[in-house]
Order: sequence, then C-alpha cells, then structure tokens
Amino acid sequence: MTPYSTDLRRRVLKDCDAGMGTRAVAAKFSVSESWVRKLKQQRRETGSIEPRTATPGPAPALAPHADRLRELVRAVPGLSAADYHARLGVGAAVITVWRALRRLGLTARRSRHRPVRIGGRHKARGPPVG
Repeated sequence: MTPYSTDLRRRVLKDCDAGMGTRAVAAKFSVSESWVRKLKQQRRETGSIEPRTATPGPAPALAPHADRLRELVRAVPGLSAADYHARLGVGAAVITVWRALRRLGLTARRSRHRPVRIGGRHKARGPPVG
C-alpha cells in the first residue's frame, strides 16, 4: 500500500487549520477520519507530515540455521518437522522449524502421530453416527 502524497497531506491540514472539521475534511478528500486525526497528531508530535517509514518485523528465528537445515533435509529427506527440530537442536518450537522449512521451499512429512484424513473424516473415527 502506498502512502498518501505530501501534497494531499498539505491540503488536508490546510483545510483543518482553516477550521473545517475532521469529518468534513475526510469526506472532501475521500480519506478516512482516523487518517486525518492521525495526520494531525503526527504533525503535532513530530512536526513532520511526511509518510512514516515502514519498520520491518523481527528476523526469522532460524535464519542463522538455514544452511544447516537445508543440509539436514538433503541428508535425511522425508522427516517430520519435529524430527528436524530434534536434529537441529535449537531452542525454537517445532512450528518455527516447520515455517523455516516452508520459507526455504522445503517440505516435511506429516507427523506420524496424527491420523490420516480421508474424505474430511479421521480414519480412526469410522462412519458418522446418525
């Protein structure tokens, strides 16, 4: 999503400073009322009306172990994420290992403890009662 232009921001604030209400300004420029309020707050707190830069989220927890994880999958393919987790020996959760595998474009076998689903029902359950 691209931020609103600085020109639009200036025009919105100009109308706000001229005494127009937040709702009227939002309707005039086809923006949300909350955006107008946030823009006024940003100017009041920072003195700037420029779009804020996006801050990236945290780096993936297993990024430093990506090469080792690839080697494990090459050496012993077809294990579950839990098995790779045990072999990797890191303090992350099994789901974190599964996500790292997916991010790297690698696959892991389903857990052997989970029943196989056939036609939307668990194999262990049998036919529906009814």
